[in-house]
Amino acid sequence: MISTSLIAIAAVLVMGVMSPGPSFIYVARNAVVHSRLHGLVTALGTGVGAATFSLMAMLGLQQVLNAVPELFIAMKVFGGAYLIWLAVKIFRTASQPLTLSVNPNAESKSLWKTFRDGLFTQLSNPKTAIVFASIFTALLPADIPTGYYYVIPAMSFIIDAGWYSLVALLLSAEHPRRVYLRIKGQVDRVSATILSFLGFKLIISSFSK
Repeated sequence: MISTSLIAIAAVLVMGVMSPGPSFIYVARNAVVHSRLHGLVTALGTGVGAATFSLMAMLGLQQVLNAVPELFIAMKVFGGAYLIWLAVKIFRTASQPLTLSVNPNAESKSLWKTFRDGLFTQLSNPKTAIVFASIFTALLPADIPTGYYYVIPAMSFIIDAGWYSLVALLLSAEHPRRVYLRIKGQVDRVSATILSFLGFKLIISSFSK
């Protein structure tokens, strides 16, 4: 029988993953610019990142970060720098035209790099780890059953990868792709601006009390 705590955690994770953020932007862009497969592989990367954060949270990451605040600062700085780097990459290619029939970028980007970037995009925001830790602290029993250390990371992966796989499937369809190609420059610049804003915000927050 599934416990009420697992149901509650699943419900909160579903609501959280549906909130647009860096992962959504990157999955959507890969699905449209490269291919449906690239979008799905990106979703797998973000799912592994979510599972990693959930396991770390269950193992007491929040206590570690509270005890060593410098570690949290370093994580936020590196995470913010990664988002800014990602934004620069997108912005630099915003003016490059793409076609539906031949897309050189799709072949040049390997699936491994696609997976890696999806994973790093998810892991670039250490605040996600704190969110996981807060959720688990509030909803998990004091004496966590051993099976939860397997079930909850797997559940986190399924929810995250499942949602972003749906995003990839929808946005890799012909009509959304054609719409994107018409306004590619504007969309890429807006995406890059949002990612860079989130990155700078993360870095600035690391120096605030």
